[in-house]
Amino acid sequence: MKYLVRDKIFAIGDDYWIEDEYGRHAFLADGKALRLRDTLELKDPDGRVLITLRQKMFGLRDATTIERDGQPLATVRRKRLSLLRNHYRVTLVEGTELDVSGRILDREFTVEYEGELLVHVSRQWFRVRDTYAVNVVREDADAALMVAVAVCVIRMAERED
Repeated sequence: MKYLVRDKIFAIGDDYWIEDEYGRHAFLADGKALRLRDTLELKDPDGRVLITLRQKMFGLRDATTIERDGQPLATVRRKRLSLLRNHYRVTLVEGTELDVSGRILDREFTVEYEGELLVHVSRQWFRVRDTYAVNVVREDADAALMVAVAVCVIRMAERED
């Protein structure tokens, strides 16, 4: 399933609908302003919070926590020993690690688990300016989590740039 995301959601305090490939509202990205941390909530169409991204404003090693129901679900960090492309590591609380690599700032990257493709993020599927698609390839993947990972690494890469 493909999800349409506009870069507009990166402005803190802005709300934006993320649509599925059929144009239906899938998630509401709700940016929270005036907090000690950069916070973004991903909500379902009924307004229930599915995922919360919390990025520390200051720190030695940039990290973002992904939460579900107020509990940590995963931590996203930039992989340090990466020379050719942007690499991020998503560590789920149970120990599973996802690898995010590609041209993050160009919105051309993948999310993999042990070499298996979970998500492909690309601008090539859409002609709309400042828009990219998050294509969740595996049907059993948690779509809200995968969209949150894509949004998270883009926000982190932009902050580092």
